[in-house]
Amino acid sequence: MEDEPVVPEPATRRSKRARAQVRTADFTRTDKIEDELEEEREESSDDLQENRRKPKRNKATEGASTSAAAARKADSSLIEVVKGDGKEIPDVVKRWVEHYDKNQKSATADLLSMLFEACGAKYCLQEEDIDMTDVDDVVVALVNMARRGEIEDYQSSKRAFKNFKDNLIYFWDNLVSECQSGPLFDQSLFDRCLDYIIALSCTPPRCYRQIASLMGLQLVTSFINVAKVLGAQRETTQRQLNAEKKKKIEGPRVESLTKRLSMTHEKITTMEEMMRKIFTGLFVHRYRDIDPDIRMSCIESLGVWVLSYPSLFLQDLYLKYLGWTLNDKSAGVRKTSVLALQTLYEVDDNVPSLNLFTERFYKRMLELADDIDISVSVCAIGLVKQLLRHQLVPDDQLSSLYDLLIDDPPDVRRAIGALVYDHLIAQKFNNSQSRSTGSDSDSSEVHIIRMLQILKEFSTDPILSLYVIDDVWDYMGGMKDWKCIIQMLLADNPSAELDDVDATNLIRLLFASTRKAVGERIVPATDNRNPHYTKAQKEIFENNKRDVTVSMMKTYPQLLRKFMPYKDKVSPLVEIIVHMNLELYSLKRQEQNFKAILKLMREAFFKHGEKDALRSCVKAIKFCATDSQGELQDFAQNQIKELEEELIGKLKSAIKDVVNGGDEYLLLVNLKRLYEFQLSHRVPLESMYQDLVHVLKSFRTIDDEVIAFLLLNMFFHVSWCLQSVLSSETVSEALLSSLVEKRDALLEQLEYFLDKPLKLHGDVSYKNQLAYRVCGILADTWCLFKRIRFASTNLEMLGYSPDESIVKKYWKMCEQLLNVSEEDEGNREYVEETNADAVMFALAKLVATDSVPKEHLAPEIISHLEKYGTSVSETVKHLVTSLKKKGDISSILVETLKMAYQRYLVALSGNDKSLSSKLFQECKSLAARLSGSYVGVARTKYKAEIMNIVKEGISYAFSHAPKQLSFLDGVVLHFVSKLPAPDILDIMRGVERRTENVKTDEDPSGWRPYYAFLDTIREKYLKNEAVKDGKEGTSVRRRGRPRKKQDLQGKRLFDEQSSSEEDDSISGSDQDATVEEKQEDDEENVPLIHSLKASSKLRSLKVSKEDKRDQTRTVDAGRATEELTPKTSGASS
Repeated sequence: MEDEPVVPEPATRRSKRARAQVRTADFTRTDKIEDELEEEREESSDDLQENRRKPKRNKATEGASTSAAAARKADSSLIEVVKGDGKEIPDVVKRWVEHYDKNQKSATADLLSMLFEACGAKYCLQEEDIDMTDVDDVVVALVNMARRGEIEDYQSSKRAFKNFKDNLIYFWDNLVSECQSGPLFDQSLFDRCLDYIIALSCTPPRCYRQIASLMGLQLVTSFINVAKVLGAQRETTQRQLNAEKKKKIEGPRVESLTKRLSMTHEKITTMEEMMRKIFTGLFVHRYRDIDPDIRMSCIESLGVWVLSYPSLFLQDLYLKYLGWTLNDKSAGVRKTSVLALQTLYEVDDNVPSLNLFTERFYKRMLELADDIDISVSVCAIGLVKQLLRHQLVPDDQLSSLYDLLIDDPPDVRRAIGALVYDHLIAQKFNNSQSRSTGSDSDSSEVHIIRMLQILKEFSTDPILSLYVIDDVWDYMGGMKDWKCIIQMLLADNPSAELDDVDATNLIRLLFASTRKAVGERIVPATDNRNPHYTKAQKEIFENNKRDVTVSMMKTYPQLLRKFMPYKDKVSPLVEIIVHMNLELYSLKRQEQNFKAILKLMREAFFKHGEKDALRSCVKAIKFCATDSQGELQDFAQNQIKELEEELIGKLKSAIKDVVNGGDEYLLLVNLKRLYEFQLSHRVPLESMYQDLVHVLKSFRTIDDEVIAFLLLNMFFHVSWCLQSVLSSETVSEALLSSLVEKRDALLEQLEYFLDKPLKLHGDVSYKNQLAYRVCGILADTWCLFKRIRFASTNLEMLGYSPDESIVKKYWKMCEQLLNVSEEDEGNREYVEETNADAVMFALAKLVATDSVPKEHLAPEIISHLEKYGTSVSETVKHLVTSLKKKGDISSILVETLKMAYQRYLVALSGNDKSLSSKLFQECKSLAARLSGSYVGVARTKYKAEIMNIVKEGISYAFSHAPKQLSFLDGVVLHFVSKLPAPDILDIMRGVERRTENVKTDEDPSGWRPYYAFLDTIREKYLKNEAVKDGKEGTSVRRRGRPRKKQDLQGKRLFDEQSSSEEDDSISGSDQDATVEEKQEDDEENVPLIHSLKASSKLRSLKVSKEDKRDQTRTVDAGRATEELTPKTSGASS
């Protein structure tokens, strides 16, 4: 293949999804046109039937109106017909052909005038000037008209422009069809039209290039339709001639057939010559036009040509343009090219001719599967499926595609899921594999085994396994074959291909598939909205729930018995019952199996001590107690009571062992069980509460994890007691006193551990866990019993407010925890409850709910904003927003900035220049971020608040001048810029008055920040004044694209000696800027819940994956620039 020209470098951000383009083929097929005409005839006949029921009209009147309408049609110009509804085009074309047969020059002049007016220029040719007029002279005149703004803009209405383009395409297709019996081959009419179309397609005005390109591309499509008909005639004539020659009789029949064959061949040659003329004169320039719409039209048309006329276009001379545009900077052009190639590879006969093209461009096709545009990615994955179907891609090149199974966009993941199913699970692309219905290769078991091989790659992370299952679920019927999955799990002699990891993955697959079948999401949605299902979908979910229940009704107890000892298998297996229809157990008389299931779940609860297993057991048992009916519900509730009694008995026994000097393990396990149970169910611990307090007071040296769960269980018991009090109509004094006593005992123990130093050494698994728990429990307790909640009520004695000294100690511990790195955060089993996010959430809750005085705690929280991670910073931002809604927070922000600045002064006094410089920069960044919240309307709404911050900041800076004057330049200045110009002037004068009697020359370096502040503030003030003066007389700020120069006369599309590339570069830059702004808005609107709920491992994987993708895209962009980059050109091409 030839060396490729240079294409623009692909964009570096994921853009919005491109609109689906209308294929020109939809408007050119003769059969479709005939169908439309037939429908019109049927509609007209229906109208006649209706008219028969109406009173008869005067025949003379009807005849007059009909003749008048015919006269109007005859008088209509070609361009008026094209601008109309398009129904008259076939009749008008027929009349024009009749006119051409009578007077060629007049008809040609009318057609060319229509051609020019279709481009927007009202330029008429006279029939006597047809032969004498030079094409270049006419085109120059048309360009001059565009320069003077004397052309019509058809694009003012998108709908009207689309209708106009459709009619124009329809007109030229009809014209070619009507002319194939004569004018098409007279080497005059269409040669002249092609000369003008090609010349206009290379002019600077964009509207000329758009319409000329549209007409030229359509002519090739119409020529192909004629050539295909002629080709069929040539084949028929050749067969007839061969039959006559076999008779070995020379005669007029043979001579006639030979002549007809020669004439048909000449016509086909003429058609192909005109196709090549348009291709070389128009396509090779416009496929790299500056306008992406023109480029899209070219590539879309080329795809249609290659598919419909492969004898000419299915060769590398033409295919290379489809390969080059895979690197186009416009996502729409890349998508069009991918779709064109996809249709080519769908035809098996085309594949041999595509071998060299595939070898050259298949790597780029694979890269597009991870394109920055989602729609391009999805289409490229469909193209890769076609390549795999023909076995044109080595399997070792597909590893990067499989990484997209856990990509962010759901559409991309679904497309890759379909590819994985077809290629790896169903193996549809493996010719050596039998694919007959009912064969072993198509059985559910075989598909499931292949799926397990894929899941084994993600077995260490259940979250990633869920993503893979979610991607493939819609395409893999084996995942809904519940009986097959259960048989594989219960097999006495499991297949040698299944090991323990496969069994774990198979149970996860069963659980995830069950959730999907009943309409539940198994991976987080990007919009976090509750899904809305139709009535039909809900019926499908209910049927699936019924099928799951029937399939597992008898085998569920067997599965629980078999896999109960395994902690990684029991959790998903137990939780399946939550998605079953328990009513069927009564209807199917399976009460004994239901009771057996509950007993086994209770047994599993006491057999395991891990969070997931315990939580699943509690959830399943609670579900059975609430959703079952009649006798089964009573049995389930009795099981809960027996579980409570057994748990309390085991806990008492474990406490007794610890008191007697025994091991702490049983106490820890039973405390975890009690904690998980208390999360959703109240356990009567009145008789045990003092025992828990006694253990805490008497055994200070026991393990921190044991202490943490002791405190948690005490807190939950107090919370359940408070909930009981609040829900009761009458409460006794004794009950309130008991609750207050329990609360005070809990607070006493929590405050004791506030003074305990953090564990910064030792076992990483349990490091600092107690501190995290103390912070969380204290915050929750203070919020539950905050004094303002119970003030002026009968429960006022329940109100509590911590002392300021306790709050300071609490902040000190939280501050230390916020500085702990992610690798050292708490117990990984409860990582979501023992990390920096949980600490900041507790702090923010205390401030936002007014549970503690916020004057000290709020500034401390906000002043460290620059040191926090992303998710923690987001929580602080929400806190600031919440405080703003409640009232003026200027005093809090001023105190925040003072604290940050004070840390800088301390470092400065210690002569640590690097630390002081870092802290001052953090202080400035903090001021910039806080002032950045006052933008737009907020600058006016919170003007008084901003003014207070500025005045308090200035007073603070001059309180110890010149030592603290850097506070002006580093902090106050950010807020001054948010004020209107008159206020800035007042502030500047007020600052100057403070130094009227001060000798600033004695310490020039100390007063330098003061002068820097004044210089900057003058600049800001003068700048605002200049802007104000420049906008004088303007009442509304213009948004969007910049206004065009006012000295343009009419619609001037270009200046002197300018090309279309220069004229259109502005629109390209505007488009890029708009795309970037939209992407930035999308990034800012990402819900906070995504970052808060993501596991640390998944976050790290995502980060590494993004880094890898960025590197890959950088390499790809460079490669595209060096090897495969056609230049985007304008009219100069």
